[in-house]
Amino acid sequence: MRKRALFAVLAAAGVLGGFTGPAAYADDGVGDIQITDVSVNGDKDIVVGVTDKTVTVSVTATDPSGIWDADFYLWRGPDGADPYFDATDYVTPNEDTTPADCVASSATTSTCSKTFTFEPDWWVTNADAGTWKVGVHVSANDGSWTNRWAYTTTRLQRLSKLTVDAGPEPVAKGKTLTVTGKLSRANWDTLDYRGYAGQPVKLQFRKASATTYTTVKTVNTSSTGTLTTTVTASEDGYWRWYFTGTSTTPAVKATGDFVDVQ
Repeated sequence: MRKRALFAVLAAAGVLGGFTGPAAYADDGVGDIQITDVSVNGDKDIVVGVTDKTVTVSVTATDPSGIWDADFYLWRGPDGADPYFDATDYVTPNEDTTPADCVASSATTSTCSKTFTFEPDWWVTNADAGTWKVGVHVSANDGSWTNRWAYTTTRLQRLSKLTVDAGPEPVAKGKTLTVTGKLSRANWDTLDYRGYAGQPVKLQFRKASATTYTTVKTVNTSSTGTLTTTVTASEDGYWRWYFTGTSTTPAVKATGDFVDVQ
């Protein structure tokens, strides 16, 4: 049984040692802290399969007195009746109350980091895929602080898989070659992979003597994510499917299937 609980609807209640929630959305602060960079997962999309995925969020900031601590807030919304979804309510126990790991590069500048774990068997569901906002709270040694509610964004995506099979093998030159495959992606509600329907996928070919693929045609996946098309066999080479991705699903390429044309 899935253990997902309802997300908290954030109001003015204090969270993250200084955040008051996006319902009171407004950047604020006291003092001279300057944030120069916020990075999530090394500036890459967060791609989650059906097992836990831990990512690092970091902030680089400067203050004349030096940086004391930082905290982070991953959220999305508004979204209908549940306007604010807060990932920090569902991190590993004590993760959201543990001080950040701050490393000073000078007397005034530090980079502070914390980790967040996205857990499909606990709180992540299909509806959570898409763009998330990243807020940050930084405190300095002299007691000054700053809140930036949406300093940057990140994308949470459902891991995709793509297969290919071209046949018959070998095939006579000028004869019909059938290329099939399937595009699937992680289903966080059922903890398995399901076909991704109605998506345009490129069929690509690479000559045996070449190093790059060329797109031959584009085919839409079926209601179950399957792909099938025919082409005329002309020369030896590799066939593959290539999906360029969506906001909720990353791009993926099938491993090329070699066909001997005789």
